Amino acid sequence: MRVLVVEDEQYMARVLEIGLRREAIAADVVHDGATALERVTVYDYDAVILDRDLPGVHGDEVCRRIVAMDIGCRILMLTAAGRLGDKVEGLGLGADDYLAKPFDFPELVARLRALYRRSPMAHSPVLTFADVRLDTHRRRVTRADTEIRLTPKELAVLELLMRAEGGVLSAEYLLDKAWDAHTDPFTNAVRLVVHTLRKKLGEPRLVQTAISAGYYLGTE
Repeated sequence: MRVLVVEDEQYMARVLEIGLRREAIAADVVHDGATALERVTVYDYDAVILDRDLPGVHGDEVCRRIVAMDIGCRILMLTAAGRLGDKVEGLGLGADDYLAKPFDFPELVARLRALYRRSPMAHSPVLTFADVRLDTHRRRVTRADTEIRLTPKELAVLELLMRAEGGVLSAEYLLDKAWDAHTDPFTNAVRLVVHTLRKKLGEPRLVQTAISAGYYLGTE
């Protein structure tokens, strides 16, 4: 899952960025509405966490324009304007969800994942392939009922592969969905994460390589 955080308050933006990454959610951060609109035309975000009171292009206008783009990106408004009328107004602009500050971080993550499940590619929160089971809520992976400890990036890559249901995902796609915009596009990070993921999942190997195409789950 890849998220764009649009928050002009620097400290809050940093807290969100760090917290989301710890939850295996790739997070890019911008601090104004104009930059947010540029980013959503370049990157394929699953969701935008949007403050309303932004400098330059107001958050309400950002919401309207993203909705008009019809790019399938969910919008969660996160703002200090927490009165019922504010929430009604925000949802009326096209936002998919509305959370007032101050907020509990676990609730924010839960709402993001709920929005993700409502996307066209949504699946059950519990994914299975062969004898591997991934609980996307608890971030818990088991194989043959034995728990496997994965890093956030390994979890993110495994979830993408499981959601693809055997389809081949290119390294570029995995990099785009599981890493943030600061990542070097020529990095070998995907190959390294896939390598460690294979080792941790054990035998028989499940993460397969499609030569010159990418990676997929299969039992050979």
